[in-house]
Amino acid sequence: MSSEEALSSTITDWLFINSWWLLLPFIMLLVVAAFIVAFVLLLYMISPLISPKPLKLNGAHVVVTGGSSGIGKCIAIECYRQGAFITLVARDEAKLLQAKKELEKYAINDKQVVLCISVDVSSDYSQAQEKLGPVDMLVNCAGTSFSGKFEEMEVDRFKRMMEVNYLGSVYPTRAVITTMKERRMGRIMFVSSQAGQIGLFGYTAYSPSKFALRGLAESLQMEMKPYNIYVTVAYPPDTDTPGLAEENKTKPLETKLISETSGVCQPDQVAKIIVRDAVQGNFNSSVGPDGYMLSALTCGMSPVTSITEGLQQIVTMGLFRTIALFYLGSFDSIVRRCMIQREQSKAADKRE
Repeated sequence: MSSEEALSSTITDWLFINSWWLLLPFIMLLVVAAFIVAFVLLLYMISPLISPKPLKLNGAHVVVTGGSSGIGKCIAIECYRQGAFITLVARDEAKLLQAKKELEKYAINDKQVVLCISVDVSSDYSQAQEKLGPVDMLVNCAGTSFSGKFEEMEVDRFKRMMEVNYLGSVYPTRAVITTMKERRMGRIMFVSSQAGQIGLFGYTAYSPSKFALRGLAESLQMEMKPYNIYVTVAYPPDTDTPGLAEENKTKPLETKLISETSGVCQPDQVAKIIVRDAVQGNFNSSVGPDGYMLSALTCGMSPVTSITEGLQQIVTMGLFRTIALFYLGSFDSIVRRCMIQREQSKAADKRE
C-alpha cells in the first residue's frame, strides 16, 4: 500500500470515528425522546386503571343545595336527565316548587322522584336522608356573593359570606358523610368560583369564603379516599344566573372592567361540565381555557385523579405562569387607571 493510500485510509477512519462522536448527541436525543413518548403512552394506558370508577347516576340519589335556581338548578336537571333521584334544598319554597315542576319534564322513567326541602343550609338538614334514603352525590351549590371595596363593606358582610358559602357546605356534608363511609361510595361536590382561585379587586369578602372551600375539599378528600368517596371542587366563571345579576348591582367599576376581560357562560353548559367531572371523580372542575389555566396554576398540593392530569400540570405550569403575569399586569393597570380617573374627578369637583 502506498503512503498516499495509507494516508487516505487513515483520514477516512478518523472521519468515520469522529462522525460517530458528532452524531452521538443526536442519537442520545432521539433515545430520550423515544423514552419520553413511550413513558407518556404508558401513563395514558395505565391512567384508567388508577382513576376512580365513574358513578352511575341512573337510580342514584343526588342532593343539590341551592337547587332552586342558577347553576344548582341546572346541575339538578342534568342529573335528573341521566336518571337520578333529586332532592332540592333551598330557602324559598315557591322557587323550589317551580324548579321541581321544571325538573319533572326531563324524567326518563316513572320511578324518578324530585323532593323539595325548604331550609337554610346553615342548619342541620339530615331530614333529606330520612325521606329518600342514603345520598350518592351531594352538590353544595348554595351560595351568595357581594362585591365592594374592603373599607366600605360592613363587617357583617364578611361573616355572612363565610356562613353561607363555607359553613353552608360544611353542614350538608356532615349530614351525609357518615352513611357514605358506611356504604364505601359517594361523591361530594363543592361549587366554588374562579374568585376562589384568584383574589380580585372588590372580592375581599367573597373570595376568602370560596378559597376556604378548597382547603376543606383537600383535607376531606384525604380522609375520604380510602372509603371510595371522591371530592370535586368546581370553579365556574361568571355565569348568567340571578346571583350574577344581583352581584352586578354592587360591583365597583374596577371589578366590572376586570370581569369584562372574560365572557359570561350559560348555566346549563357549566352544569354539564361540573356533573361530568363529579361523576368521574375528578378533584378539579374548570370551565373553558381560562379555567383550565387557573386550575393548572393553582394546583399546588391538590389531589390528582390520574397520572396524566399531574403530567399535564407539570408540563404547562411555566407557560401558564408567563401568561398569568400579563393578566395580572392588565388587572393592575385597570385599577390604577380607575384610581387616577377618580382622583382627577375629585380635583375637578373641588375647583368648581
